[in-house]
Amino acid sequence: MKKLFIPLVLLLVVALSACGGEPANHVGNEGEASQTPAANTAGEANTESGEAGTFTYQSENGPVEVPKNPQRVVVITRFLTGNVMLLGVPLVGVDEMSKENPNFKEQLKDVEDVTDESLEKIIELEPDLIIGQSDIKNIDKLKQIAPTVTYTYGKLDYLTQQLEIGKLLNKEKEAQAWVDDFQARTKKAGEEIKAKIGENATVSVIETFNKQLYVYGDNFGRGTEILYQAFGLSMPEKVKEATEKDGYLALSTEVLKDYLGDYVIFSKNAEEDNSFQNTETYKNLPAVKNNHVYEADAKAFYFNDPLSMEYQLDFFIKSFLGDENK
Repeated sequence: MKKLFIPLVLLLVVALSACGGEPANHVGNEGEASQTPAANTAGEANTESGEAGTFTYQSENGPVEVPKNPQRVVVITRFLTGNVMLLGVPLVGVDEMSKENPNFKEQLKDVEDVTDESLEKIIELEPDLIIGQSDIKNIDKLKQIAPTVTYTYGKLDYLTQQLEIGKLLNKEKEAQAWVDDFQARTKKAGEEIKAKIGENATVSVIETFNKQLYVYGDNFGRGTEILYQAFGLSMPEKVKEATEKDGYLALSTEVLKDYLGDYVIFSKNAEEDNSFQNTETYKNLPAVKNNHVYEADAKAFYFNDPLSMEYQLDFFIKSFLGDENK
């Protein structure tokens, strides 16, 4: 009976005309969350339904009836994949970039890659819950397939976002436990790093994308949330001023010296043009001469979900303090 039901649902979904807008992304960063705690109350008044196995989740767009124990989740936004994975909830569909993340590859090897336009594939996956970003396409069509909950990029800081996903997946205790533990570990590591490099030492985070070099502010993934918020490290004043509005700034080789701090985190994609590293300007920078440039795998470093941040924290402890401090 279920197999007969799928084509009927597909016909219904395709018949719907409502479509969402295309997210405006910069250098693959669909997932960098704002770091200002939201005043939003999503999930704070969840109520159980009379229907066995479901409860009402109070999303930012209103109540949504969701399963208490979801077993086939589709995540159509790369910035929340790790949030769901951390809580051990089974995934059947994720975006392609999540599957390419070196930290996720093994766990997601049997998970289908989907987009907000691959409706037929999503129907065939028979999800019991769909999670996405609020500006994904085909949101009304997706709602016909399974309960769909979306989040507006920038409304929640990275810790609050995990707590909210915990509410949605009926795993609040597990989410809170991670937040408490992560805060404790980053506080300890931050204090140790400051003691070693000095209270006034500055740190910059850079990355190349599409033949362009960028420097990032304090809320744009790539470990910036940990470095500047959790650790309380300082960025160069010029970086702070230049990234205040957009969160990033495009750089030319000629101005590198003005934006690179005493320490540099280079989120490096080997497939990009990193030729600036061969210039005399770069080689003569104090951070380069002092071996204070730490290179990370950009594909594993982009995001600020819990699993990515665990990787980033581990990377920072090894880079600043040495392997023995891990």
